[in-house]
Amino acid sequence: MIKRLVISLSALIFSVFLLMGGNTFVMTLLGVNLGLKGVEPTLIGAIMVCYSVGFVVGSLYGKRIIKRVGHIRAFAVFSAFLASSTLVFPLTDSILIWSLLRAFGGVAVAGCFIVIESWFSAVASNDNRATLFFSYQICTYLAATAGQLLIGFTDPAAFVPFTLGAIVLTAALVPLSLSRIDAPTIEHNERVSVKAIIKDAPLGLLAALCSGMLISSFYAMAPVYAIQVGLEVDQLSYFMAASVFTFIIFAWPLGRLCDRLDRSKIMIWINSIVVLSAIGVVVAGSYHLGFLIGFSALYMGMVASIYPVAVAITNDRMDAHHIVAASTTLLLCYGLGSALGPLFSSVMMTWQGSQGLYYGNACIALLLGGYTLYWRQGAKTVEVADQAQYIPSPVETAGVITTLDPRNEEFVDVPVEELYPHLEEEEIAEAKACQMELDLPEPELDESEKESVLVPHEY
Repeated sequence: MIKRLVISLSALIFSVFLLMGGNTFVMTLLGVNLGLKGVEPTLIGAIMVCYSVGFVVGSLYGKRIIKRVGHIRAFAVFSAFLASSTLVFPLTDSILIWSLLRAFGGVAVAGCFIVIESWFSAVASNDNRATLFFSYQICTYLAATAGQLLIGFTDPAAFVPFTLGAIVLTAALVPLSLSRIDAPTIEHNERVSVKAIIKDAPLGLLAALCSGMLISSFYAMAPVYAIQVGLEVDQLSYFMAASVFTFIIFAWPLGRLCDRLDRSKIMIWINSIVVLSAIGVVVAGSYHLGFLIGFSALYMGMVASIYPVAVAITNDRMDAHHIVAASTTLLLCYGLGSALGPLFSSVMMTWQGSQGLYYGNACIALLLGGYTLYWRQGAKTVEVADQAQYIPSPVETAGVITTLDPRNEEFVDVPVEELYPHLEEEEIAEAKACQMELDLPEPELDESEKESVLVPHEY
């Protein structure tokens, strides 16, 4: 009984790892498979964009299914459908069917994330929610990296990798199903209107849109780019894995800079590096694989940083009780961008060849950087001391996890007694002790570091 909390948390994290790893593996696998078949980039982009559309739809309406049948049943349905659709891909070459499968897959993944994220919110308390928030974020990026590396051990043109992907996605159901915690309730998240964000922080809205375009176009079309420039499958897996992993490396130093300097300046620097690294991929990447992977990793590390900086800039200009609502609205804008990204990059690749992926994305980053510079001229500056704390927000989320944001002052701390209504008094006391033991000790910092540290003080 007293181990329920620890088991439930480990089960949640393991389910996230398997789901995210399997999903990114399948996403890259599809791009590589289509590239090997010689499918036109525009058609590949059209297929891949269906996933983003489905994910947005699932984020908006998946809660209804969960409320109707319950969390475990809903997760079982979503996981089973996602795994089944993965097995259907090698059975047909119909572009229409692949597009529909991608759209339904996006809905299913969003539904799975809602179940997992609402469970995270249920088991979190004010003492451990920062730990859970960052654990969730790190887990998603590590799983995405593992999913890319898995590509190197398979033959993307065969049936077996699709079977492997279906196995991993099905396995994600097991840890959550073994969790004994009572099913949580899903609260309706208020949204801040797009009009309100345009009025107070238009840069955050545009940056979220551009971030969605840049990240989704890379996930969808980078495997096609790698095939077109002649990379072997194992080289492609290193190329993708290094690109995804670098955000974890950049998160901490970037967080310190964002807490010490004006964040709009950071946004300009980030986009400048994105443009330069994209040019580096095109120019130097053709000479050596190391240059290609290095510049691509720098490129994606900076691209993945745009969204959390956009959230921080928006929160600087929002009331504290609107943080979750603003984040939810920004996620919808990110979803719109993720639907536009593969279409734009595929058109650029058809027009300019394989390098069109980076030419097009460099133009997006250049426009965002230019607008940031223009916006700074007329925007009311927020003093560094008054800036909200920078949090490297994960973007592969259905929006429920935003309630765990350590900056959210309206977080509801659910007592252990409500999570485990059948426990005895002694068991409740021990469960609370277990809950507290999950928190990491406060790091030893000097006074200057305490003002800029990325992790919240209660962490």
